[in-house]
Amino acid sequence: AVLRQTVDNTGAVVMGRRLFDVVDGPNGWSDSIGYGAEHNATPPFFVVTHSIPDKVRLGHQFTFVTDGLESAIRQARSAANEKDVIVMGGGDVVRQSVDGGFVDELRLHISPVLFGSGTPLFVDVGRRLLTQVETKVSSTAVHVTYAL
Repeated sequence: AVLRQTVDNTGAVVMGRRLFDVVDGPNGWSDSIGYGAEHNATPPFFVVTHSIPDKVRLGHQFTFVTDGLESAIRQARSAANEKDVIVMGGGDVVRQSVDGGFVDELRLHISPVLFGSGTPLFVDVGRRLLTQVETKVSSTAVHVTYAL
């Protein structure tokens, strides 16, 4: 239900280049499983990157933004048609979005899996007081929403 609601409310997605490379890689998304898992939504995606890839495997609408996160979020908001702009990650893009004040809500989906590596979300983030808005528990995760 949490995933379905998020997918239904998504107008555009912002992600970093490393996450894009996973999504577009051989073990990434497919024609039947993509953004929203089995819901497989295809909103416009804005990829923050220093360099545009030579080719893209997926047929989704990817826009590669080379002039920074703020520009990517601005473009995503314009494309979202008053729906939500989701900053999907990776960790550094989420951190920059929070630290830069580009987001008004932070949703954390905490599942009982430790990957053992990855980019930490909140390294060198300025102190912020968050307001917990909602907590939902599902069979696979705890979903916590904070207002910033």
